[in-house]
Amino acid sequence: MRVFGIAGYSGSGKTTLLEKLLPLLTARGLRVSVIKHTHHNFDIDRPGKDSFRHRQAGASQVLLASSSRWVLMSELRGAEEPSLAEHVARFAPCDLVLIEGFKGEAIPTLEVFRPANGKSPLWPDHHQIVAVASDQPLPGTLPGHLAALDLNDAAAIAGFILGTVQAGGETHAVL
Repeated sequence: MRVFGIAGYSGSGKTTLLEKLLPLLTARGLRVSVIKHTHHNFDIDRPGKDSFRHRQAGASQVLLASSSRWVLMSELRGAEEPSLAEHVARFAPCDLVLIEGFKGEAIPTLEVFRPANGKSPLWPDHHQIVAVASDQPLPGTLPGHLAALDLNDAAAIAGFILGTVQAGGETHAVL
């Protein structure tokens, strides 16, 4: 499995970009999976449901299954957050895993940058960033080793991602 990251500040458009990239990549016959990292406490379950009650009662894992989908929920209960490599290892075989977040990981990463957000770019401090996609022209200070991409051109971004992971050989295989 190849991995490629999408990073940027909240509200920069990472999820919207992924929504545009996924159909383009899957139309090429690729099996693509996504990991989204969040710093927020989240719950996909609801109080009162059986699975919620099982977790509240102390189950370390609960698997919900139906004819349409299944999900495995694991409670960390104070344990350290698993690494990105541990999360990737849980996936069924696929061609590409797109990672939203995990901006500190040593994987090729595209920064989604919107100057209107008023935030500094990530690329100066995150050396795994290989490209910056923006909705505005990027400043002339962008180093030559970084590709500048139009955030509104999802086809070009998909092509860049595929070119990057295919050119990377084994360096971009499972962590």
